Amino acid sequence: MVDLAKITEPLSLNRFGPRPQRPLVLELDLTEGMVDESPGDPLSQIMNRRKQQYLEVLEGIRRGARDPEVAALIVRVDARSLGPAKVQELRDTVADFRSTGKPAVAWADTFGEAGDGNLPYYLATAFTRIAVSPTGLVGLNGLMMRTMFYKGALDKLDVKFEAGARHEYKNAINSYTQTGYTGPHREAFGRIVESMNDQIVDAVAETRGITAKRVRELIDTAPILAEEALEAGLVDRLAYRDEVYDDLMKEVRSEEEKSPEPALRFVVRYHRGHVTPPKPKFVDGDEHIALISASGGITLGKSRRSPLGGASMGADTVCAAFRAARQDPRVKAVVFRVDSGGGSAIASDLIRRESQLTREAGKPVITTMGEVAGSGGYYVALGSDAIVAQPATITGSIGVLTGKPVLGALQERFGITSDSVRQGAHAAMFTSEKGFSESEWERINTLLDTIYDDFVTKVAAARGKTWDETHEVAKGRIWTGADAKERGLVDELGGVETAVRLARDKAGAGALPVRSFPRTHPLDRLRPHESSEDMATEPQTVLSAWGPLEHVAARLGLPTAGPLSMPGTWEIR
Repeated sequence: MVDLAKITEPLSLNRFGPRPQRPLVLELDLTEGMVDESPGDPLSQIMNRRKQQYLEVLEGIRRGARDPEVAALIVRVDARSLGPAKVQELRDTVADFRSTGKPAVAWADTFGEAGDGNLPYYLATAFTRIAVSPTGLVGLNGLMMRTMFYKGALDKLDVKFEAGARHEYKNAINSYTQTGYTGPHREAFGRIVESMNDQIVDAVAETRGITAKRVRELIDTAPILAEEALEAGLVDRLAYRDEVYDDLMKEVRSEEEKSPEPALRFVVRYHRGHVTPPKPKFVDGDEHIALISASGGITLGKSRRSPLGGASMGADTVCAAFRAARQDPRVKAVVFRVDSGGGSAIASDLIRRESQLTREAGKPVITTMGEVAGSGGYYVALGSDAIVAQPATITGSIGVLTGKPVLGALQERFGITSDSVRQGAHAAMFTSEKGFSESEWERINTLLDTIYDDFVTKVAAARGKTWDETHEVAKGRIWTGADAKERGLVDELGGVETAVRLARDKAGAGALPVRSFPRTHPLDRLRPHESSEDMATEPQTVLSAWGPLEHVAARLGLPTAGPLSMPGTWEIR
């Protein structure tokens, strides 16, 4: 798609003249929020024009680390638009910046007020020093996962929910069939919280020079007042914005007489000033690694993105990207970036197949997982050479589910009736007026068993395990990336940078540049489409993964993407 953000980027005379000689201080304000990547459709690009893009932030900081004109990095810390895995990737990027000897300063008015300070402070610990305003807090309160259960309310409405899953840890529908955690549900979620909390505690202890035991004691007394945080060594200074900036400018200012004052520049603005505009497809370019990004629920058809937020990973769009990468002689390897809680089993398998074909064609494929890569989001990674995840990435959930609400009694209470004519014993199988019949349950169980067996078999083959070994870590259970690596579901811990390193090593072609793929030029829209492997061609959307239950599933909060969806929803701050 055409990236209007690049086309409409205001021209700067500095791009055509000499580069400025005064030192640059890169600036990042995370309270402005971030979008995951540049939207593909023109309307969304216009609406997201002024938003910071996550991958541009990472690349801008990495570029600045090795740019002699860049003297320092200063970040106003917030994590409301970032989850644990993205925070970890950003921490790694800041650590890379610090490794060059340049100062990196984190500051905040407060690290949370009524809690919600865990991730912002966790991010801040990656910096050279941390400042908070004198009236601020450090809301390092500890982590919690909370689930709402609606069965009691559904019972009052005479609504029954019929569901099937493989196996006991596949808990996405438990909110409608249970009134609290089952044993496996509590076990899985408890381990997620424990693993993530351990990661935060260890990071704070290591970077702030205090013991893990002391960090846990501080967590139990949070929220922590600014003075208390300073005394405990959690922050380096109590200061307002002007004081933080003045201190850094004095630090980077040259001591030479009449030396120019340092200049501030936003990280994304700095990065975009160094980006080479895309060339038309028919113009030869350099060899590179293709970065294919896909996020959202996995569906059949093309990828979609709402101007108001949210995206879907369409199999047609992602498969076409892999086919185009295979056909493009300039592409020497692929990094596949996945952020998805799953969806359609069929769509997931189609993407896995194209990834596998790309690898078999001699072009390495490395999958890197974002915040979530579970169920179908894990399935699509099975065709790659290696899987990379952050320690806090939610992954696994190798299982399958299906279900429907039974609304007949509720409709009868309010005098709502319906009638139908049909052919076929199972024609009304997925209607909501009645529950599944005995023969319908037989068919559902056959489908669940077949999909689960196929899923586990493919995981076992991809990960070099037996079916039984894979089944033990499957059963629909979610893991953190750290736990998944211990169980052989992930190869390395890291983010895009780690995946790029692996891709370069496997391609054996040196330090190839990385380019978002497909990266189309406006002229590409004017030329005739050659085939379905031409990325200018956009396939049409077909039926949703839930079929006729799509709208009902959406109203009830079910995973609308389909049966290979992850259990539950949560937020960790």
